[in-house]
Amino acid sequence: MLKSGTSTYANYRAALRGRSKAEFFSKLSISVEEADETEMWLEILIESEISNDQETIRLHKESFELLKILSHLRKTVGNK
Repeated sequence: MLKSGTSTYANYRAALRGRSKAEFFSKLSISVEEADETEMWLEILIESEISNDQETIRLHKESFELLKILSHLRKTVGNK
Protein backbone atom coordinates (compact mmCIF):
# COMPACT_ATOMS: atom_id res chain seq x y z
CA MET A 1 0.00 0.00 0.00
CA LEU A 2 2.88 2.37 0.71
CA LYS A 3 4.28 1.71 -2.76
CA SER A 4 1.00 2.21 -4.63
CA GLY A 5 0.04 5.20 -2.49
CA THR A 6 3.25 7.07 -3.14
CA SER A 7 3.32 6.01 -6.78
CA THR A 8 -0.06 7.68 -7.31
CA TYR A 9 1.43 11.04 -6.42
CA ALA A 10 4.75 10.46 -8.16
CA ASN A 11 3.07 9.60 -11.46
CA TYR A 12 0.66 12.52 -11.18
CA ARG A 13 3.65 14.86 -10.75
CA ALA A 14 5.32 13.22 -13.75
CA ALA A 15 2.12 13.72 -15.75
CA LEU A 16 2.15 17.43 -14.96
CA ARG A 17 5.67 17.62 -16.39
CA GLY A 18 4.72 15.61 -19.47
CA ARG A 19 6.14 16.87 -22.74
CA SER A 20 3.09 15.92 -24.76
CA LYS A 21 -0.60 15.11 -24.37
CA ALA A 22 0.21 11.43 -24.91
CA GLU A 23 2.85 11.44 -22.18
CA PHE A 24 0.50 13.28 -19.82
CA PHE A 25 -2.27 10.76 -20.49
CA SER A 26 0.07 7.80 -20.03
CA LYS A 27 1.40 8.97 -16.66
CA LEU A 28 -2.07 9.96 -15.53
CA SER A 29 -3.31 6.48 -16.42
CA ILE A 30 -0.61 4.95 -14.24
CA SER A 31 -1.63 7.29 -11.44
CA VAL A 32 -5.24 6.10 -11.74
CA GLU A 33 -4.14 2.46 -11.60
CA GLU A 34 -2.04 3.08 -8.51
CA ALA A 35 -4.85 5.01 -6.81
CA ASP A 36 -7.18 2.12 -7.55
CA GLU A 37 -4.72 -0.35 -6.01
CA THR A 38 -4.35 1.78 -2.89
CA GLU A 39 -8.13 2.00 -2.51
CA MET A 40 -8.34 -1.79 -2.91
CA TRP A 41 -5.77 -2.43 -0.15
CA LEU A 42 -7.59 -0.10 2.23
CA GLU A 43 -10.86 -1.86 1.44
CA ILE A 44 -9.23 -5.23 2.18
CA LEU A 45 -7.92 -3.93 5.52
CA ILE A 46 -11.40 -2.76 6.48
CA GLU A 47 -13.36 -5.76 5.22
CA SER A 48 -10.97 -8.29 6.76
CA GLU A 49 -11.13 -6.35 10.04
CA ILE A 50 -7.34 -6.13 10.14
CA SER A 51 -7.75 -2.39 10.49
CA ASN A 52 -11.25 -0.98 10.47
CA ASP A 53 -10.78 1.95 12.81
CA GLN A 54 -12.02 5.45 11.99
CA GLU A 55 -8.69 6.57 10.53
CA THR A 56 -8.53 3.66 8.08
CA ILE A 57 -12.15 4.28 7.07
CA ARG A 58 -11.39 7.98 6.56
CA LEU A 59 -8.33 7.17 4.46
CA HIS A 60 -10.38 4.74 2.38
CA LYS A 61 -13.03 7.39 1.68
CA GLU A 62 -10.34 9.93 0.80
CA SER A 63 -8.54 7.50 -1.50
CA PHE A 64 -11.82 6.70 -3.26
CA GLU A 65 -12.47 10.41 -3.82
CA LEU A 66 -8.97 10.86 -5.20
CA LEU A 67 -9.53 7.90 -7.53
CA LYS A 68 -12.75 9.48 -8.81
CA ILE A 69 -11.03 12.83 -9.41
CA LEU A 70 -8.10 11.27 -11.27
CA SER A 71 -10.40 9.02 -13.31
CA HIS A 72 -12.56 11.97 -14.31
CA LEU A 73 -9.48 13.96 -15.32
CA ARG A 74 -8.23 11.07 -17.44
CA LYS A 75 -11.61 10.73 -19.11
CA THR A 76 -11.72 14.47 -19.82
CA VAL A 77 -8.21 14.51 -21.28
CA GLY A 78 -8.85 11.36 -23.31
CA ASN A 79 -11.93 12.86 -24.96
CA LYS A 80 -10.05 15.84 -26.39
